[in-house]
Amino acid sequence: MTSTNSPTDGFDHTVDLLVIGSGGGGMTAALAGDASGLDTLVVEKSPQFGGSTALSGGGIWVPGAPAQRREGHVPSPDGVFEYLKQITGGLVSDARLRQYVDSAPEMMDFLERTSNWMEFVWKPGYADYYPELPGGSALGSTINVPAIDLRKLGDEERNLLTPLALAPKGIWFAPKDLRLFYQIRQNWRGKAVLLKLIWRMFRARVFGDRMAAIGQSLAARLRLALKEQGIPLWLNSPMTELITADDGAVIGAVVERDGTPMRIGARRGVILASGGFDHDMAWRRQYLPILEKDWSFGNPAATGDGIRAGEKVGGATELLDEAWWFPAICWPDGRLQFMLNERMMPSQFVVNGEGKRFINEAAPYMDFAHAMIEGQQSGVTHIPCWLITDIDSFHRYVVAGHLPIPKIPFAPVPTGRKVPQAWLESGVVQEGRTMEELATKIGVPPQNLRATAERFDQLARAGHDDDFNRGDSAYDNYYGDPTLPNPNLRPLGKPPYYAFQIILGDLGTSGGLRTDEFARVLRSDETVVSGLYAVGNASGAVMGRSYAGAGATIGPAMTFGYVAARHAAAGESAVPNPDNALQHRIS
Repeated sequence: MTSTNSPTDGFDHTVDLLVIGSGGGGMTAALAGDASGLDTLVVEKSPQFGGSTALSGGGIWVPGAPAQRREGHVPSPDGVFEYLKQITGGLVSDARLRQYVDSAPEMMDFLERTSNWMEFVWKPGYADYYPELPGGSALGSTINVPAIDLRKLGDEERNLLTPLALAPKGIWFAPKDLRLFYQIRQNWRGKAVLLKLIWRMFRARVFGDRMAAIGQSLAARLRLALKEQGIPLWLNSPMTELITADDGAVIGAVVERDGTPMRIGARRGVILASGGFDHDMAWRRQYLPILEKDWSFGNPAATGDGIRAGEKVGGATELLDEAWWFPAICWPDGRLQFMLNERMMPSQFVVNGEGKRFINEAAPYMDFAHAMIEGQQSGVTHIPCWLITDIDSFHRYVVAGHLPIPKIPFAPVPTGRKVPQAWLESGVVQEGRTMEELATKIGVPPQNLRATAERFDQLARAGHDDDFNRGDSAYDNYYGDPTLPNPNLRPLGKPPYYAFQIILGDLGTSGGLRTDEFARVLRSDETVVSGLYAVGNASGAVMGRSYAGAGATIGPAMTFGYVAARHAAAGESAVPNPDNALQHRIS
């Protein structure tokens, strides 16, 4: 922390609003600040923009968004508030929850009015994660953006953060494509998606299309909106410390641009949108010692810089042991793969180190991971746990990225009727002719696994999971088999049987600086650190330890980015004598 006697002493540049980070929260904050008349600058530590937003599914959870209203669906704000209040269990103030419910639709309306690049759609059917609760919705409130050709970014295309494991050119999924694709063996619509993907690959080869969807499209559209509005974004420019006045107010930050430290003054405030500490394993293990390895899907540059800087100027923290957990497979080469639809498949169950089921396998990924954590802390191995299935399921459903279609040479993903030998040799997947053989290979008591399998088959034949109620929720059914009476239940068939290892992955950490309903950073005594805001994964999640629905990370990040910028614009200047500071728009 750097302090100064005069808030304008020694600044290399001064702006109204300084935004740290270029994910969804940061870029939305910059657009809102600029629209409010603030001279705004965005700085990004990495050589690429987009943050974890660019690596995400791109969904934005906003009940009452304009995209919903255009389809005639208007959720009750009071109902949404009660839903959030129930799932957060008292961890989040009513004021923050109300702010989110009221401001999220306003934020999306603002973006649509600000730039034609900001185009949003709503496809009903992806349920909230607790749709049976009061205020929850089986239709869902996940808002998406259409695909975009990245060539529209021009020279900025090379600066977009891209996933480590890129799909072949032409492979992209619209909001509903993925669900239908998982039904490739169940109905013609799944096969139609496969044909659509083949056509997209053809177009990419012949016409040079560089289409991107989900998080890539959202980050690209936000960047195009920044360019359209003339808002500068500095890459390779990490913030190293915040600058405070003698009274403790934050009035700027030290930013290293191309390796040279610069003191940037911020007349109206600094917004930390720098992400979590996904890949700082020392810090993560301090708060959750059971974490073994870095299994985060989050932005590689997310190491907690903004949170630490906020702490140094007096900010309090919360939920540092929490993350946006996501059960996953970790292949021997370190590549991570989501375990989502597999946990909703009918002919499977998941066991712990005792060979017993411990949760509704189709539960929301945060709930599933919390059960893994609590189980591990009880002394029984739950990290890893094992998904048990059979060869018939492997032939019928998409499992671990394998497509249940005839073998295609040089296909970009595994195909064919055999489980890839490399999977079995890796140890991440085990095979057994009997449950006892499989149990021995994964190190669980054979008699327990046999009993668990028999009990599961009994429940599946009856059509209801009396033990864990799998299939009762509309959310459970989303990636299930629609051709079955209970889309999530069917007895296991003939051997061989398989076990897929599940580890504790995450989409990023969800704890950070404590904030109020205006995203202002709070001290431990609940007073405000003047001039400092935190949004997204740099702040403690407005979702608490829960997850309302798909997009409940990006939705709050963008919403509170919008709220913070508008609050900064309406507030008193953080710099008492701004005319004495060096002022000019930075490009």
